[in-house]
Amino acid sequence: MPGDRRVTDALHSPARAGAEIRVFGIRHHGPGSARALVQALTEFEPDTVLIEGPSDADPVLALAAADDMVPPVALLAYARDEPARAAFWPFAAFSPEWQALRWAYLHDADVRFCDLPAATSLASDREVGDRTTDDLLGMLARAGGYDDFEQWWDAVFEHRPAHAFDEITDMMRVLREDIEIDDHTARREAHMRQVLRATVKAGARAIAVVCGAMHAPALSGRLGPAAPDARLLKGLPKVKTNLTWVPWSHSRLSLSSGYGAGITSPGWYHHLFTRPSDTTARWFTRVARVLRDEDLPVSSAHVIEAVRLADTLAALRGRAVAGLDEVVEATRSVLCDGSDVLLDLVTRRLVVGEALGSVSDATPTVPLDTDLQKQTKSLRLKRSAETKSLDLDLRREIDVARSRLLHRLMLLGIDWGTPAESVVRSTGTFRETWTLKWDPELSVAIVEASRWGTTVESAAGATVTDRAARPGIALADLTSLLEQALLADLRAAIPHLVTAIDAAAALDHDVLHLMNALPTLVRTVRYGDVRGTDLSSLEHVADALLARTCAGLPAAVTGLDHDAADALRVAVDEVHLALAVREDTSATERWLETLASMGDRDDVDGLLGGRITRLLRDAGRLDEHDAALRVARALSVGSSTVAKARWIDGFLGGGGLLLVHDSALFDLVDGWIADLTDEDFVDVLPVLRRTFGAFTFGERRLLGQTVRGERSRRTAAPPAVERGRIALQATATILGVSV
Repeated sequence: MPGDRRVTDALHSPARAGAEIRVFGIRHHGPGSARALVQALTEFEPDTVLIEGPSDADPVLALAAADDMVPPVALLAYARDEPARAAFWPFAAFSPEWQALRWAYLHDADVRFCDLPAATSLASDREVGDRTTDDLLGMLARAGGYDDFEQWWDAVFEHRPAHAFDEITDMMRVLREDIEIDDHTARREAHMRQVLRATVKAGARAIAVVCGAMHAPALSGRLGPAAPDARLLKGLPKVKTNLTWVPWSHSRLSLSSGYGAGITSPGWYHHLFTRPSDTTARWFTRVARVLRDEDLPVSSAHVIEAVRLADTLAALRGRAVAGLDEVVEATRSVLCDGSDVLLDLVTRRLVVGEALGSVSDATPTVPLDTDLQKQTKSLRLKRSAETKSLDLDLRREIDVARSRLLHRLMLLGIDWGTPAESVVRSTGTFRETWTLKWDPELSVAIVEASRWGTTVESAAGATVTDRAARPGIALADLTSLLEQALLADLRAAIPHLVTAIDAAAALDHDVLHLMNALPTLVRTVRYGDVRGTDLSSLEHVADALLARTCAGLPAAVTGLDHDAADALRVAVDEVHLALAVREDTSATERWLETLASMGDRDDVDGLLGGRITRLLRDAGRLDEHDAALRVARALSVGSSTVAKARWIDGFLGGGGLLLVHDSALFDLVDGWIADLTDEDFVDVLPVLRRTFGAFTFGERRLLGQTVRGERSRRTAAPPAVERGRIALQATATILGVSV
């Protein structure tokens, strides 16, 4: 190819003199490098291709040739005894390394990786990656007048008809003279040279080396004696490692993690590689399609004008063709009408993109992943890098199975789905909404979870049982775990959890802990009824928790500071709501009697006193007159202003309509606020803002109207005088006289 220079320096061993080696320094995930590399390999026709990558991944390299292997994909390496210690080597369709792999298999060339083994990389604390290359290329970008490396690379290399491999190698050689190569990079390059020596010794006659541009000078020319490299590599730590292929996504390529990742525009690079002709026009056509899908008016004229603007900007800047900068500016100006919100949409959908690759069915995996793939296929759940909403109707068998699977995955730490607010109006408990998004890192989570079992159900059940048996687990955590296990339909684990909850409840004497556990327990019993699960054994546990709560609560409400009172107020609300859901008359009666015994005590924090009064009033234990008397007493002389404000906060919190419909109560609160001095008003303002700020917009609007109406009523003339004035005016009109 033009500008390419053959590296035919003989190695020190005379037997190596006939081997021809060419080193191609590339930009990881660079479409221009990928296109030029394919052309260079076709011209060179090597019998062996060495690629920068973990050398112990050679056994799974052949899967790259499979027809059902669709990039973006990544090599995953993880330590057998510690799966969380893992590393990825991602490849996109426009990655030069991927194109070199495909070229080698299509042309029957031997191909292997030549970098340090993953077993060595994972044994060190250093993150797998190639940051020095980006630092050096960043220096070149700044020398060329660019603040951003990707802008410089895009302008200088991605649109060139031929790639200047030798020029890049020469530039990197000069740059390397001014920096110190770190030990890790030195070991990597030593390993590459050792692999290159072994390849030549094995009889290869034409060898192509594909590596990051920064490493090219270290592999070009004479390799030198092997002894120094051998000493550098001697004694490196290793861990037992498994390697496989996993799906990857363009959005993950845009993050600075993994080997050679960190590009900001993978979607744009994919377009450059797959659409080498009419690149700009085809791109704006895709942008228009995205905007039209959002019901935005984008016509063909918009596309034509955007192409003209991008080409004009490129010409003004002395560039042969429009690059990403020109395309983005034209998109913002013409297609998005200057809106950064719409431009962000285009960036997420196209410039970055959400393409998710797929791996071959022959790819080795753990049994847990095999079971998960089988279930997702039968339940018609597709892994996607895009965020999608899934509404489930639990009256349908397939949706129940989907719900169980997603809940089991949550227990295993495989957060493919997260519960969300449903957009479907429903008053029952038969509706669930999930937000689904498959992140490539979930492949590691699957490997980690595989130690619990070979199927999703058995693994989820095992991890629940293990958590329940851990010493010191809180009662509230146990009840929450039981609720999750029920949602996941892990019936084998439920007896263990019930036993653990019963034992923990008997040993826990903290009333707040008991109250925090009770609502979850009640919800669990109720949800079991919906799912058809027999949870009658839990009812006696709930009754025991309620009995101990009612016995201990009156003593627990004394001597509390504000933070403790706030926490207890939340717990009282949740228990009250849970008992209303349970619909057990005897339990509710016991609870209300306990509240009534504390409602008029002077040693109870005002926030709790006000809240208890409100709950008793709403339950019918206090009529409006008695409630008004308690409000009046709480606001009377003798209590501090802050204590009064906390009492009002407890009484009115979460329900502003009470003031709208109860005029006597309104007058009491209104009069108290109106009589506050300036200093007292400033003191209680934060509490009042919290109280009234918690009201809904509709409640605040009605309350404002009530305030205006009361002010008008108080300033208006007495009703009798007003009626007399109207009658007098009517009489004067009939008689024809003036008043």
